[in-house]
Amino acid sequence: MAEAVIPSGTTSPTSHLLASLDPLLRAWLPRQRWFAGKGRPVTGFTPVAVTELLRPEGRLGLYHVLLQVHQPATLGGPAHPGDCYQLLIGVREALPPRLAPALIGHVEEGPFAGRTVYDALYDPRPAEVLLEALRSQARVGGLRFERDTGQEIREGLVARLMTAEQSNSSVVYGDTFILKVLRRVVPGVNPDLELPLALAREGCPRVPAPTAWLHADVDTESYVLAVLQPFVSGATDGWELALRELAKGEDFTAEARALGRATAEVHTALARALPTVTLGQAQLGLLVDGMTERLAAAVQAVPALLPYESGLRSAYEALGDLAAEGRTWTAQRVHGDLHLGQCLRAPSGDWSLIDFEGEPARPLAERRLPQPVARDVAGMLRSFDYAAHSASAPAADWAHRCRAAYCSGYAEAAGRDPRTDPVLLRAYETDKAVYEAVYEARHRPDWLPVPLSAIRRLAASEPI
Repeated sequence: MAEAVIPSGTTSPTSHLLASLDPLLRAWLPRQRWFAGKGRPVTGFTPVAVTELLRPEGRLGLYHVLLQVHQPATLGGPAHPGDCYQLLIGVREALPPRLAPALIGHVEEGPFAGRTVYDALYDPRPAEVLLEALRSQARVGGLRFERDTGQEIREGLVARLMTAEQSNSSVVYGDTFILKVLRRVVPGVNPDLELPLALAREGCPRVPAPTAWLHADVDTESYVLAVLQPFVSGATDGWELALRELAKGEDFTAEARALGRATAEVHTALARALPTVTLGQAQLGLLVDGMTERLAAAVQAVPALLPYESGLRSAYEALGDLAAEGRTWTAQRVHGDLHLGQCLRAPSGDWSLIDFEGEPARPLAERRLPQPVARDVAGMLRSFDYAAHSASAPAADWAHRCRAAYCSGYAEAAGRDPRTDPVLLRAYETDKAVYEAVYEARHRPDWLPVPLSAIRRLAASEPI
């Protein structure tokens, strides 16, 4: 692909472009898996940046769009500018059948009248334009395509969109690279690029080193928009692997132990690469207050939690009591949203950790705060529970064995077993289970019994 497909950098007349797309995007955006504002009407848009990547005079036009979406904070409330989303909008005379799932709509007026617009990441040609821009380190308008020049990006790699449901979009190039395109974006340093780069500098093999990345500069702010990393060909994500082994009645403890070792290796490398802090009574007080406030809100949203509120609160109070007695904890940068689906096992048997974005619903500044490693450990322990309850025959003993094996593996690599700090681990697992209960009640009520089973255990202060 020649570099000439990327123009020197032009920003499209946003008012005319988005005015013609407005009614189509209002209907299309809420249907996307990665759209966070479901259940509230889209009332309008504010363009943050619109950049032309391919001129539409030919068969194909391509626009990169950062779009702030106006929605009411609550159903029936006043609308205001909210989340910013990244879109790659393709323009064609008509869509071939293979691109039918990508359809946004048919434009009736404006500069694209009579044409069809669609999500261009479904289309190999626009996706290959992005790879070429990264390979050549192009600059187009406010977009900066950057790369690690020590890694080769070959030309001619065929692109395909991964169709698994996720909160972002991923394109695979010839089983060599995977490009994670962030959909909901905020300005600032994104941990999904920051932490893998730091781990690469430490030589940590458990996280694929970033090959290239995309920034956007808008006024005085910078956005991380996409990260290209090596694709682990033939890898299976931990969630799929666990469910497969469960269905066959196979033991998973060896894999859980290996995954515990991999997690500890990543934590150890992060502690070397980035600053650590000591959490004393004041810092732990803020942490406990946040957990307590989330519990209070959750009880209001999910009445099924009410019988367990006192027991759950005791998990946080016990942590606060230790802090008041002078106990301190080390905090460092962590994954922030660790579960089986964020882990890949290569055909060699080696485990990798991916997706360091953290919980996207939380503010970026919060996601970048140092945390005790128990935060990640608790997330993985909850994931084993979810896998066990997803089996055709729930397997609580399977989850218990995996949780124990994971902690043992962690101890082998870190020199410290997370179970030796049961108060901290219980507090973090409780906080995670409360979050899960709210999520399931809102989005998947049939799954609510999964976190509730953990809620009952945690409220009674039973061991992991």
